[in-house]
Amino acid sequence: MLTDTKIKTLKPKDKRYRIADANGLVLEIKPNSAKYWRYRYRFDGRANMISIGEYPFITLAQARQDRDKYKALLYQGINPSTYKKEIRAEKAANKISEQSTFNKMFFDWYEHNKELWKPNYCKDILKRTTKHLLPYIGDKPIESITSKEMLRIFKIIESAGTIDTLYKVKGVASRVFRFCVGLGVIEHDPTRDLPSDIFKKRKVSNYAHISDPKEIGGLLRMIDQYKGSYQIATALKIAPYIFVRPLELAGLKWSEVDFTDSLIRIGAERMKMGEPHIVPMSEQVIKLLESIKDIEVGSVFVFPSPATSKRHISPESLRAGLRRMGLSNDEMTTHGFRHMASTRLYELGFNGDVIERQLAHGERNKIKAAYNHAQHLEERRIMMNKWADYLDGLRDNQALEQVK
Repeated sequence: MLTDTKIKTLKPKDKRYRIADANGLVLEIKPNSAKYWRYRYRFDGRANMISIGEYPFITLAQARQDRDKYKALLYQGINPSTYKKEIRAEKAANKISEQSTFNKMFFDWYEHNKELWKPNYCKDILKRTTKHLLPYIGDKPIESITSKEMLRIFKIIESAGTIDTLYKVKGVASRVFRFCVGLGVIEHDPTRDLPSDIFKKRKVSNYAHISDPKEIGGLLRMIDQYKGSYQIATALKIAPYIFVRPLELAGLKWSEVDFTDSLIRIGAERMKMGEPHIVPMSEQVIKLLESIKDIEVGSVFVFPSPATSKRHISPESLRAGLRRMGLSNDEMTTHGFRHMASTRLYELGFNGDVIERQLAHGERNKIKAAYNHAQHLEERRIMMNKWADYLDGLRDNQALEQVK
């Protein structure tokens, strides 16, 4: 049998060799002087050997204890090597589960996106998540969370009568799950299995918009930092300048863009009021359109769908872009760009008839309407150019209260 004194006297040789202790325990000495404990045994008539650990980190006494543990497994008909592999796999699974709890993945998602969000939105996300999600599923491995569990959480919120909170919390949960899908941590988003018609409908504040000059500047800077597809990014950059309706912007065609006359001409068939509409283009808009003109060769649309150039992006994708930037539906909508422009243009002292004409607000008299699309065109050119410069000033943190 081995002793600590004897082990210390064992010298390395050109090739590794083993010295037996007792009952299958051996010490292997390698040419580099390293010494490792091994346990040799027979299972189902075959010779096996497993590693116990390195001496002196695993002492002689500890090695004998492990040997006796493995002998006990043999008496129970269990292969120590298989047992050891199963324990290792279980520990690895537990480690992965600990790393992939909803709490852990939420904060990974939060840290990944917070620089794109407004400070108040960050606070709102943290508040709602810590109150409505983490107490129920924070410590659960994210891959084990089911649709049924999420439904229970959402119904608790719904029962409190806070319907708007329900949809916001559901949206946050879905974004965390989809973040994990993208990382390969889970296979699908369990909230996607829940149809929207099982919840009460919320009252949406239509056309929420930002009108404070400082907040407009912040909005424009957020849009500049948007990291989605170039179609959505460019459409959102153009939206504040031309403030057409979301569908009119999303479906814009190159045939409607006149770079020579610096005009966008939208046909009556695409306008809500059934009247043709002209949008004077500022230098800023022309520059943005020229930057993408050669990207999608062959598409008739300025903003083709990422899925197929035969279709244009949807107005919903523009709204989703705002949500991705951290703007809730109660703060800003795609239609809100029109209200934002209208509010500020009136406050800046522009002619009301010019503003209304540029907003394409319908003329009740159909005969008169046929001639109105070009009405006040030169005044509208001047206004749109000054409006574009005004927006650029706000983006650059210049608190402009009037347009020169």
